[in-house]
Amino acid sequence: MTPHHLPFYIARPGETDVLMIVMGVFLVAAVLCVGNLYLKLHSLPERMAHKSQKLQFEIVAVLGLLALFTHIHLFWIAALLLALVDLPDFGTPLRNIAGSVERIADSADSPPRSNEPESGELEEVSTRADRGKPEVEPQKGAKQGAHSHA
Repeated sequence: MTPHHLPFYIARPGETDVLMIVMGVFLVAAVLCVGNLYLKLHSLPERMAHKSQKLQFEIVAVLGLLALFTHIHLFWIAALLLALVDLPDFGTPLRNIAGSVERIADSADSPPRSNEPESGELEEVSTRADRGKPEVEPQKGAKQGAHSHA
């Protein structure tokens, strides 16, 4: 009962509407592509911070998640800025200082050393002398004479 002068894209009664199926597939593909692009763009600060091994990686990741779930774009901008900026590493020098202070404190607690070299130190001196590089000069005075008599 349809007139013969209708355009090809109008489906006749009882036939499959091919244009609607093509547009449905196109719409699903477009939504998936745009969603994928959105998530890639959204995770850009996190990927940048991870790639450059930044110290503030966790902060950037949390800001990215906050921006994703709250739709507050300021969080995403803050994450992007943190991913681009190198924060100075204060932890390593402070750990080195703490280790040095600990060694100083441990050496202050130990008893003072005598001027007499211990048996292990004598072996070390003789080993260095065997190599032809005496690094410890012999002690002068009465102690040197005591060693020469022995």
